[in-house]
Amino acid sequence: MSQGVEFNRLMMQMRAMQMEATGKPQAPAALEQGPDKGSEFSEVMRGALDKVNELQKTTGDLRTSYEMGEAGVDLTDVMIASQKSSVAMQATVQVRNRMVSAYEEIMRMQI
Repeated sequence: MSQGVEFNRLMMQMRAMQMEATGKPQAPAALEQGPDKGSEFSEVMRGALDKVNELQKTTGDLRTSYEMGEAGVDLTDVMIASQKSSVAMQATVQVRNRMVSAYEEIMRMQI
């Protein structure tokens, strides 16, 4: 569940940055942060990427265990883990795409 909390915090920070860049007033909820208010964007992003990596490793291990026929490994567990890692990867790609587009937009601004 902490992965969802980190992703939500990351999305709130991105929205706040977008609002700030476009000159729109920020919503109060976007300014609130969790207990670790000193965390930087790079730390949050690194943590999210580590979680995605961990999910993919877990999925790979479960898949290998199932293929080897180990007892106690269900096909449903493998499929659920696979879907979790797929969704996490898609979310990471979307965050990356938004970051790249925001960077490109900032680079197009005239000083």
